Amino acid sequence: MSVYKRLLVAIDLTEEAPQVLDKAKEMATSQGAELILAHVVEPVGYAYGGDIPMDLTELQDQLDKAAREQLTKYGEEYGIAKENQVVTVGRPESEVHRLVKEHAIDLVVVGSHGRKGFQLLLGSTANGVLHGTECDVLAVRIF
Repeated sequence: MSVYKRLLVAIDLTEEAPQVLDKAKEMATSQGAELILAHVVEPVGYAYGGDIPMDLTELQDQLDKAAREQLTKYGEEYGIAKENQVVTVGRPESEVHRLVKEHAIDLVVVGSHGRKGFQLLLGSTANGVLHGTECDVLAVRIF
C-alpha cells in the first residue's frame, strides 16, 4: 500500500524547475501516486507595495498567461494531465496550503536553494510551505 496517493509539486518557472519535477515524478511513479502540478503567480501589486496608482491588470494577465503556457509545457513533458495543472494567483505559501486541502494532497514537493545565514532568516517559500501545511513536505535541494 502506498503512503502517498496525491503529490502536489509546487514549482517556480525557472530553469531549476525540472530538478524538482524529476524528483516529484520519480516519487509519484514509485508510490503509484497522482501528480498535481502547481505554480503560484504573485500579484503584481505586491512587487510595488500597492503604491503605484495604475491599473496593473494587463500585466497580471500577461504573467498569468505565460505561467499557464509554461506549466502546459511541463505538464506535457512529464505526462501530467491538464486537469492536474493549476495556476493560481496569490501568496505562494497560502495558495499551496489551500491547494493541499482542496486536492487532498499527501505530500508537497517544493524546491529549496538551501539558504544559510542571513538569507535563512528572511525565510523562503519552501519554509513558508512547510509551516502550516497539513501534510508532509519534501524540499528538493536545488543546485
